Amino acid sequence: MNTKRIIVENVTKTFKDGISHIKALDDISFSLNEGEDLAIIGPSGSGKTTLLNMIGGLDKPSKGKVIIDGKEINRLNDRELSNFRNKTIGFIFQFFNLQEYLRAYENVMIPMIFAKVKQSKEKALNLLKEVGLEKRINYFPRQLSGGEMQRVAIARSLANDPKIILADEPTANLDKESAEKVLKIFQKDISKRGVSVIMITHDKELCKKFKNKIYLRDGKITKD
Repeated sequence: MNTKRIIVENVTKTFKDGISHIKALDDISFSLNEGEDLAIIGPSGSGKTTLLNMIGGLDKPSKGKVIIDGKEINRLNDRELSNFRNKTIGFIFQFFNLQEYLRAYENVMIPMIFAKVKQSKEKALNLLKEVGLEKRINYFPRQLSGGEMQRVAIARSLANDPKIILADEPTANLDKESAEKVLKIFQKDISKRGVSVIMITHDKELCKKFKNKIYLRDGKITKD
């Protein structure tokens, strides 16, 4: 029996723009089981990143609920939410968000330092080896290719053994070969660790490899 890991229930997000209100998300509902993947697809401005931010607890819905492992995360206070994110969710961003003054292994260590994980350097080195970067552990981001930087970002997202990985167009700046390597790492983690992966992507070929898909347009789920 599959366990519901993520439940998004009637989520609406409204932003104020001067005297008017803009509805970025309009009554979104779906669920995702433990160890499943989901691609979020849609044109620019459709609400994809806003939805990912709701699931990751980076923003709160105007209406509705986000429930992860039975916990309604929008009811948590700032400290509880910060701890929850660090232990439960791994974030991967389109532009990597690596610290330029830190070496590859030091970038991977960052979440573990905040979580006070013992032997964090050893674990960082093992994660970089897992994503094929054992020869780049001492390189700074400026010395790495785009694909290599993204793999460092993936290793960092796995640092605290998250149950969920949220990825905002992580392959948008990569060539086809690097993008496929990134997807294989995700698929390995789904299989090996039971991680749930949600990815925003515009890549139609990449979408075909996801079991579950959500199409967004104007803040609503559509079948188009």
